[in-house]
Amino acid sequence: MASRKSGMNQVFIMVGVAAVIAVLAFALPRFNKKPDVIRIGIMQIVEHPALDASRNGFIQRLAELGFEEGKNTEFSIQNAQGDMAIAQSIAGKFVSENVDMILAIATPTAQAAAKATQDIPIMITAVTDPVAAGLADSIERPGTNVTGTSDLTPVRKQLELLKRIFPEAEHVGVIYNAGETNSLVQVDVAREAARILGLQLIEVTVSSSSGVYEAAQSLVGRVDAVYVPTDNTVVSALESVIKVGEDFKIPVIVGEVDGVRRGALATIGIDYHVLGMQTADIAAKILKGEREPKDIPIEYLEDMQIALNLAAADKMGAEIPQDLIDDAYEVIR
Repeated sequence: MASRKSGMNQVFIMVGVAAVIAVLAFALPRFNKKPDVIRIGIMQIVEHPALDASRNGFIQRLAELGFEEGKNTEFSIQNAQGDMAIAQSIAGKFVSENVDMILAIATPTAQAAAKATQDIPIMITAVTDPVAAGLADSIERPGTNVTGTSDLTPVRKQLELLKRIFPEAEHVGVIYNAGETNSLVQVDVAREAARILGLQLIEVTVSSSSGVYEAAQSLVGRVDAVYVPTDNTVVSALESVIKVGEDFKIPVIVGEVDGVRRGALATIGIDYHVLGMQTADIAAKILKGEREPKDIPIEYLEDMQIALNLAAADKMGAEIPQDLIDDAYEVIR
């Protein structure tokens, strides 16, 4: 009987040890975390200057608010290279590492992050329509673990700007990825705005950045100008559209300021660096425990800017009215 009892005790001890090991394994990410260090996972769908500017603005502003990399904050920056499978993998990695916050830049990565976790706060930026993307119940009160900023641009004003520069324009090409929810929203707005302005949209879709140059070439001889919304796929290869515009004297109007800096003709748009800073202001409230994402309204950047590129005007055979140059916030010569 004594040996049987001893054997039973050994069994209980082994079961107890196994249970402790299981608990430690489950909690390992928490124990690995450095004390008093906030970890933020940053994921963006593709690398291009506008999204990069948003990311840099976020990090810069957080540092100004006391969340400084190398002191009390760590950033893990990951790029999905335009691949949703990679985006989902990155989101899963951040969740397994139990980061304190995720910054998801652009709609596809925001959707991947939201699918991966309903607990970790998710900040979004450069997302055109968070409600249509299934990220929030409403702009005023998201009701989820997601909040941040939208980069919804004034599409109608951008087409009005095009008409102001080219009153004779009738046919406008628009290039976009039909797989991006943010682009579908903008093109819907563009269709209605074009109807009101007496313009006819010629739509061309692409599925990857490698097809952008061919799509732009397909518009030659069919359009008076080209409009590029804030579509991640097209913007990542914007230089291809600009080259066609220069070669065939077709003006290119874009949805954001950085595109003008890269060689497009004009826009009324947003500065993504400023948008990233605005996102950080919201993030700081969450990190300090002052607010919860579900109760923080998603914000827009209200300061829209006219940006003009006079060098691009020469290359694309365009003449920008002097009064428009006088009104511009930024003029590139």
